[in-house]
Parts: sequence; C-alpha cells; structure tokens
Amino acid sequence: MPLSKPQKQKISIEVIKTLVTRFESFPEDASNNRNAPFHEAFLNAFSDKLQGKVSDVPFFISLSSWLQGLNTTLGQTFFENVAHILCNGEKREYTSKKLGNSAITQKQKDVVNRIITDLSTSTVLPNLVNENALLYQAYNSPLVNAIDFSADVFFEDANSVTAIELKSVRPNSGEMRGEKMKILEGKAALYRLFPNKDIHFYIGFPFDPTVNPTKENVTGYDKTRFLGSIINMSKYFDSKETLIAGELWDFLSGMKNTMEEILEIINAISTVDFLKKYQLLKDNTMRNTSEYDMQLQEWNLFSEISIVDNNSAIQANLNTAPLTRIFNKTIFDSKGDYNWDRYNTLKAFI
Repeated sequence: MPLSKPQKQKISIEVIKTLVTRFESFPEDASNNRNAPFHEAFLNAFSDKLQGKVSDVPFFISLSSWLQGLNTTLGQTFFENVAHILCNGEKREYTSKKLGNSAITQKQKDVVNRIITDLSTSTVLPNLVNENALLYQAYNSPLVNAIDFSADVFFEDANSVTAIELKSVRPNSGEMRGEKMKILEGKAALYRLFPNKDIHFYIGFPFDPTVNPTKENVTGYDKTRFLGSIINMSKYFDSKETLIAGELWDFLSGMKNTMEEILEIINAISTVDFLKKYQLLKDNTMRNTSEYDMQLQEWNLFSEISIVDNNSAIQANLNTAPLTRIFNKTIFDSKGDYNWDRYNTLKAFI
C-alpha cells in the first residue's frame, strides 16, 4: 500500500523547504568564497589527485562547506520531520526537571551500570531480551534521577510506547557507550511513566553508507556489515534494537518500500529546473494556467489543487478586504513552507 496523499504532500513540502534553504547558500562562483588559507595550503599535497577533477580549489572548499550544511539539514531537520509524518509521531525530551526526582529506582540504576560494565568488558554480548527483563521490574528501592534523554521520534499506541533516536550514519568515535547508557535509563524511565505498556527504544540510521550503489539496492542494507563499520556499535547494541535504511522507514510507515517512495518524491522535485518551477508556483498570475496545475500535481500539492479546482466558489465569497488579501498571498513563505494559514481560511468556502 503506497503512502497516502497527505503524507506525500507533507514530505514534498519538506523537500521543497530543504531545497529553498540550500539554494540560498549555494556557492555560485568563486567571487564570494570564504577565506580558507589553511585548507588551501593542505590541499596542495593532493593537487595531483585533484587534477582533472577539481579545477577551482577555492570553489571546491566552499562547496564542501555547503555540502556539510546539507548534511546537517538532513540530519537535524529533514529525516526527523519525515519520520514524524510517516508515524504520526513527535519529538519528546525528558529531563530531570520534567521527570522530577522519581525517574527510576536505584535498583534500575544499578542494573543499567551493571549492563554497561559487562558490555564494556565484553563479559556479555548485547541481548535486548535479557536487558529488558532486568530493567522492566517493579523494584522496591529508592527513586533517583535518570540521565536526561530525548527521542527524536516518539509515539504512543494503546498498548505500547515507541522511542527512536535517529543518528548520523557516521557517529563520533566512542559515542556508542554513552548512547547505550542513555537508552537503557530512558527505557527504565519510560517503564515507570507508562507502567501498563510495552516499551520499545531503538536507534535508527536513515540509510546504509556501506551499500555499493553499483551492485546493491540503494535502499537496502547489510546490518552486520554496517554495525561492524561503527566503532563499538556491535559491542553495545543488539541488532534487534537497531533500525537501518529501508527497515527504519518501513517500520515508521507500517508499509513496505517506503524509502523507495521517499526517494521518488525527492527525485521528482529535486531537478535542475527546481527554482524555475518554484517561482512559477509563487507567481499568482499563473494560477489559472495549465502549467500551474501540472506543477501542483508533479509536486503532490493536493491542498492547493483543491483551492484551484474550487476557485470560482472561493472567489464568490471574497467579499471583504482581509479575505481578498489572504487569497492573494503566495502559496509559499520565504523559507519554502506551504502557507497553511491561507489554505485553512480558504477551504471553508469549498
């Protein structure tokens, strides 16, 4: 079953927002390149390797900085927002201030420390079932603070609570021990907050960088190979508490081939004539043209399609200056986000 129209539209808008912000900072030429004398000096050693591949080293440095910005945008905004769209979830943060001094029991704290110590010394291998059995008990001991933790994706069902920590595919060295401790204490705290529900806490990776795109499906993954590529990942995490690439996106949507659909949406919007198409949709004089209609369809902007299809009925109700002004607003704001306030006002006349 494919993604719903509302999901496609919301993901499309996330793609548009990301492209608009990245176009604003794209280094068009070398005239405005930032000064980077140390980078240029070190790159002299690689001039033979760059020959024929990079003709403008200052531009290459600026482009590398721009690409790092794109990585940050994807990791901190795009992946998280798309995940929320797919699962109807949200970001949750739990701090000692919110939890008070009764987050977990002292016994749970001791259990977490023992698990971490045993994993650190390789006395035991990570085992999700065994670890949960130790954590999820009604220990009769004093209550203490847990480590502050957050879940990039959080959703609550009738019988369960699910939290997911989204990570970059190249986490920092030594990060896994701290992540494991945070998740263990997070699970213990959630177990006390939601005593009658199953608690699931995963660590998720949006794609598998170890996949060879010329030989393998880009949406696929090799979990053993990928976990082995991250320092100490397999030492601290059971494969059952990790979600990777297509596995992650299918888990969030509850459907198959979700990552493929996300990439299809991105590829349909992220073309060389993106800015031209974007400006067309911001041009109110184009609203009654076939080009405008086709572009709305291509970018899955179904809400705006309903406005255009009911243009006559809406126009008949524009009997005040405020309503006329709302109607004449552009459909995107300065950051590329769809103007939902305008749509919600106008849809009342459909």
